[in-house]
Amino acid sequence: MRRARRAAGAAAVGLVLVAGLASCGDGGVPVPGAAKVDVDTPELRAAKKAAGVEDCVPGTGEPVEGGLPEVTLPCLGGGPDVDLAALRGPLVVNLWASWCGPCRKEMPEIQAFFEAHGDRVPVLGIDWEDPQVDAAMELVTDTGVTYPLVADPGGDVAVVDDMVVKGLPGIVLVDEDGEVVYRALEVVESPQQLEDLVTEHLGVDL
Repeated sequence: MRRARRAAGAAAVGLVLVAGLASCGDGGVPVPGAAKVDVDTPELRAAKKAAGVEDCVPGTGEPVEGGLPEVTLPCLGGGPDVDLAALRGPLVVNLWASWCGPCRKEMPEIQAFFEAHGDRVPVLGIDWEDPQVDAAMELVTDTGVTYPLVADPGGDVAVVDDMVVKGLPGIVLVDEDGEVVYRALEVVESPQQLEDLVTEHLGVDL
């Protein structure tokens, strides 16, 4: 069953990458750099608190084959670092950036999902290849996002293992064993869309 879900997810990714619709980016694989971006300033901490963004929660698991990459990212606006490979599901991971127009459209929909189901299926946002952290926090405030957020200004998750990022926004679903069972470039247009993906690929009846 899990193998079938992974195959379906891979097929979906292939279709999205070929179509290239409603995504940000030019389709090239970016090269991560040692970006010297401070994502934990007094201003960002204050903005995070005012927006009500929840703090990051580090994982407790060991890296698994087919799981999230062994990359540790800082919490946007202060808080504990998060080793992606240590996270366990059911979990929704959303890749976004302040420069991504479709991300602005979908973030309130993901927030609605989080408000309804975050106690059973947590959400983690990754601000990807986005050195404009003040603009990123402004977007968070504008869209009402309160789920935990980590920052990847250097695009470090882009070329690790099979987590190749070719555009935004991105959705990744992680199961209870830490395996990635679905990933795609797509815009979440409603909470129901995300509920359906979670039920289909993570087996959580919402």
